[in-house]
Amino acid sequence: MDGTFRKLLGGPGYLRVMGAHDGLTAALAENAGFDAVWAGGLGISSSFRVADAGLLTMTEFLNAAVQMRAACRFPVIADVDAGFGDINVVRRMVQLYEAARIDAICIEDKQYPKRNSFRDGHLMEAPGAFAQKIAVAKAAQRGPDFVVIARLESLIAGAGMDDALSRAELYHDAGADAVLIHSRASHAGEIREFCDRWQRTGRDVPVLCVPTTYANVTARELGEMGISAIIYANQAIRASTKAVSETLASIAKHDSSSEVESSLATLGEMFQLIGMNDVLGDAPWQGVPEPANER
Repeated sequence: MDGTFRKLLGGPGYLRVMGAHDGLTAALAENAGFDAVWAGGLGISSSFRVADAGLLTMTEFLNAAVQMRAACRFPVIADVDAGFGDINVVRRMVQLYEAARIDAICIEDKQYPKRNSFRDGHLMEAPGAFAQKIAVAKAAQRGPDFVVIARLESLIAGAGMDDALSRAELYHDAGADAVLIHSRASHAGEIREFCDRWQRTGRDVPVLCVPTTYANVTARELGEMGISAIIYANQAIRASTKAVSETLASIAKHDSSSEVESSLATLGEMFQLIGMNDVLGDAPWQGVPEPANER
């Protein structure tokens, strides 16, 4: 890591972050011009066809993030759910993710195992216990560039705005480099209110959001509210699922791929994307002399 994400997050304007579930999606996000990739829990879980309910292990999440790290050059932010366990697990998690050159992790303040934020039945972690996780995470990192983001689930769990703000202050005091305020309202009113009240605390700390349910609000508008990074966490996996399902259904129906060929990436485009043009041929390297005959 070279501190790029930390510098970007603390710079002017806002970042657009695209959720990914594998290396190919991460590369596509980079090619599309996004600023970073989100190794998201829903996307990774869906790629295993497993519910987003804390069922995958830390190793499985880490391996997915490592695959994305290898496939792209821009920052990788890893969704690590509730930290996969107690403070000892959190300490080891940070060491592993930092060693794998992941730029940032985002831990949410729900009890482990978590439930997806767009379902009901959430159990919040006690504020002090989660603040301890943040403090342990920051103490465990070895370099200055690794970023720890505290994800606030108060609005998701129905605990209210005051709870979200008090937790945000506590987590920042514990060392969080940024906070993510999560909302599942159909508009950005809660995001605006949080940003307004957060700015009045005088804390110069980046705020991130995930506009899944308030998709009609633009990144520019969220940036004007005070959001530093907008995460499109699950659009890629949802788009992939729909496109692949429709393609497979058409081939099965028509007993041929002729109906969908015009909507598919060409082989040339695929070869370009995965670097086939850089693969060396089978012919001997002409610059290396043939070995001398043994006498």
